[in-house]
Amino acid sequence: MGTGELSGRDVLSRSVGGQRRRVALGAALGSVHQLGEALVPVLIGVVVDQAVAGRDAGRLVLWLAVLAVLYVCLSWSFRLGARAGERGAEEAAHELRLAVVRRVLDPRGGAEADRLSGELANVATEDAKRVGAVNMALMSGISAVVGITVSAVALLLTSVPLGLIVLLGTPLLLWLGHLLSRPLERRSEAEQDRAAGAAGVAADLVAGLRVLKGLGAQRAAVERYRRTSQVSLAATLRAARAESWQTGLVLALTGGFIALIAWVGGRLALDGSLTLGQLVSAVGLALFLLGPLETFAWVNAELAQGRASAARIAQVLSAGPAVTGGHEPVPDVVRGELRLRGVRLGGLDGVDLDVPAGRLTGIAVTDPACAEALLSCLGRESDPESGSVELDGVPLTRLDPARLRAAVLVAAHDAALFEGSLAENVAPADAADDVLTARATAAADADEVVRSLPHGAATDVGEGGRSLSGGQRQRVLLARALRAGPPVLVVHDPTTAVDAVTEARIATGLREFRQGRTTVVVTNSPALLSVTDRVVLLDGGRVHAEGTHAELARTHETYRTAVLA
Repeated sequence: MGTGELSGRDVLSRSVGGQRRRVALGAALGSVHQLGEALVPVLIGVVVDQAVAGRDAGRLVLWLAVLAVLYVCLSWSFRLGARAGERGAEEAAHELRLAVVRRVLDPRGGAEADRLSGELANVATEDAKRVGAVNMALMSGISAVVGITVSAVALLLTSVPLGLIVLLGTPLLLWLGHLLSRPLERRSEAEQDRAAGAAGVAADLVAGLRVLKGLGAQRAAVERYRRTSQVSLAATLRAARAESWQTGLVLALTGGFIALIAWVGGRLALDGSLTLGQLVSAVGLALFLLGPLETFAWVNAELAQGRASAARIAQVLSAGPAVTGGHEPVPDVVRGELRLRGVRLGGLDGVDLDVPAGRLTGIAVTDPACAEALLSCLGRESDPESGSVELDGVPLTRLDPARLRAAVLVAAHDAALFEGSLAENVAPADAADDVLTARATAAADADEVVRSLPHGAATDVGEGGRSLSGGQRQRVLLARALRAGPPVLVVHDPTTAVDAVTEARIATGLREFRQGRTTVVVTNSPALLSVTDRVVLLDGGRVHAEGTHAELARTHETYRTAVLA
């Protein structure tokens, strides 16, 4: 699924289309099952008329044997049909989850705009599951149609009035069931929206748990989640009430319909128009109809919820990209020269900046918004509102974003660690013990972290690296960025959570490890800026001064205030 405009109907169509064969197989087997179920009361009526009423033991044994074979067929057709339907539903949900994840991870971005990570997770899990379940609902609905059709034909052959009641009454019931599902569809969409919001807030709070504890803001955080959760609960209860009303009313209508069939059948038996066996068959078929009609009530509910979830998935899949254009490959040899001309974005106000190839450049800022905007431009998370950013003379907007990010790696200070060992976070599993990994770990002073852990580099760091302190996480993140070895590395505040001695070691290690390759350090740390070849000061959204750290610290008051204050 691409990033073009999609509707909920498109998502449903693709989900069902991808499982067409399994839905058809499940529907065929389900239809066989429904046919067999409908034949059971017919055969019982035959047994009553031909064997019981006629006191014929031979015919009784024969028809009981036929019933036994029929029940064997019922058992196998149900098992195989249910398996095909469930597999179709699960595989459709799986494909939708992959589509959502691919869209979220698309190098051009955009899917995450105005959405919390927990909300996206809810779309990829619960919404995908509900849309996948539509395949099972369709299979069941087709089988139910076959069951009702067979019952109507059998009743027509038994009694024309009974058959006509079924043929005319069933479409009316289906139409009423569809009308009753409308409120459920609306409230189901609201329910999923609120649930996704609650999941997003929960994920946000868990990710910032350390900060909340440090600020003593646990009570405020719990209160925030309680309010969000209460809104979600209210939406869930409204959806549950809508579903209960829809199910209850449909069942009441269905019960009235079955009672009508039984009443007409009884009147015909009293008139002598039906034999005892035919009356038994008619009542049995009427009772059998409860199953298919209840199935239709369930199908309507599933389709209502599936349509609501499909609309939410469509919003993610059709979200516009954050950056457009860019299809040229990055050259095999990247010198690493960066150039910004008249760049305006966020806090940047017409920045002109040259970053020489193979040098270590420091960038100090008086406004953190300038740092964020600069990192966004260099990593091409956003394109400038005006101006251009170039790599070796080629505008970044012409380069493929995925390949560009392999050449220009922007290592944000708040990047995440993943579940797994420290070694797996620093390097790929097949290269965790190589020399380059050891050098990168030492340069980031993360070897001290390794020595402090109970199982060394094999120690599991937990989700998001929560078993590590803030300073330890920063060192592991820096080691990972160094180990990647891109032609251009941009790091942002990699030492804010470490002590001064450790920071000095990291500064020296960073310079030695990246010797001869383009490196940009966006920071106000004097220890890091002191090892750079050149420092640029951004003030008021523009380049305000350039020089070495020592020169600027000695001659430039704004720089001293920003870096040394």
